[in-house]
Amino acid sequence: MRLSKLTRRQAITVSSAGLAGAMLGFPFRSFGINSRRQLKKLALNGGEKVRSASWPQWPYWDQTAEPGILDMFRSGRWWRGSGEYVAEFEKKYAELMGARRCLATASGTTALMTALHVLGVDAGDEVLVSPYTFIATYNVIFESKALPVFVDSDPETFLIDPKKIEAKITERTVAVVPVHIYGLPADMDGVNNAAKAHGLKVIEDACQAWLAEYRGKRVGSLGDLGCFSFQNSKHLASGEGGAILGNDEDIMDRCNAYHNCGRPYGRMKRLQGNPYNGMNFRMQQSQALILISQMKRIEKDNDIRLSNALYLDKKLKEIPGIVPYRLAEGATRAVYHMYPFRFISEEFGNISRDKFIKALNAEGIPCNSGYGRQNMDGLIEEQLNSKGFKRLFPESRLKRWRDENQLPGNDKLCDQAVTFYQSMLLGSKSDMDDIANAILKIYENRNSLV
Repeated sequence: MRLSKLTRRQAITVSSAGLAGAMLGFPFRSFGINSRRQLKKLALNGGEKVRSASWPQWPYWDQTAEPGILDMFRSGRWWRGSGEYVAEFEKKYAELMGARRCLATASGTTALMTALHVLGVDAGDEVLVSPYTFIATYNVIFESKALPVFVDSDPETFLIDPKKIEAKITERTVAVVPVHIYGLPADMDGVNNAAKAHGLKVIEDACQAWLAEYRGKRVGSLGDLGCFSFQNSKHLASGEGGAILGNDEDIMDRCNAYHNCGRPYGRMKRLQGNPYNGMNFRMQQSQALILISQMKRIEKDNDIRLSNALYLDKKLKEIPGIVPYRLAEGATRAVYHMYPFRFISEEFGNISRDKFIKALNAEGIPCNSGYGRQNMDGLIEEQLNSKGFKRLFPESRLKRWRDENQLPGNDKLCDQAVTFYQSMLLGSKSDMDDIANAILKIYENRNSLV
């Protein structure tokens, strides 16, 4: 077997099996490992860990923003009704994302709640939704007294599988909520085509997808409404906060009214009393000022994340049993709130994913397993068994919902997923080498974990 004919993955597999001893140095130098000593003993078993240095911290605070924030606090103009900074942020964010309008909200959750309400989701309706997501995505559907119907995930993309949408539609279905989880753009052509064929509204949960692109357009502007979060962990962070993007003036006027206690806005009719339903989901001035400051760095940070993610893709694809995400059809740019891959236990001597994660953490590479089978969460049964849901949905429908709540693609994904946090991608190429080297070390020593 000639060395020049081997891929790195093949070389690693061959060397791991104890064959072709003379070539053992080849794959490891290509990963930045200088000696076999670094691969000898796992840190979990008392060996030297691959990385002892710290990782970039998040969030990052820009001290140049402090004078403006201090002036705002001293002025007493703390809420959006008496200040201008929320409106300034809305204008800048709409321009950044390529949308006609932006409405700032108190959180990503309240953005989703507002979007659902304004687009007509009501008690007794059904809403199709991605199952691989944060709890808020389907919790807001329950809050609308509607039934979330989970559409299976494509385990390769970590996203909703548009081919599975059609089978989930009933006479009560009114909307679909695709989630651009981890900043990976969902197949919006597939989602929109299915929605259009059945007259469904499309609400993009882009809460982790600031500046992600689908066919060159930024996500959150591709459905009827798009929702974002600015919670502390996010790429654009203000502690809490959210936003809705939209291109329809009337819909956005109604969003503004609903989030501001029902007060009419824009072209809405001014009537006596309080004719419009609404909640207080307003963003504060301080949040807007923090976001305006953070917007100065988001594009540069995302460029760094993208460069490192693509570099890491190439490294990890060469290691047996490690399968990085695949971009969905039409996705042109991911932004990596998390960097995800799938761990194939059989390639690692059948060690469990939990043991792999524990070993990787011990090597100085923080990681976790991502989301679990949230379509089986206890809160779902609590809702389905509630007095309100039993009034709204016949027992036969709830039984069928339970029977059909089988998602093999999502189950596979939940069993195999491993993720790195976004701030790790703000490091250097050498940092990415540490990640790949640690995984390779575990692969080489997998038998010691059995």
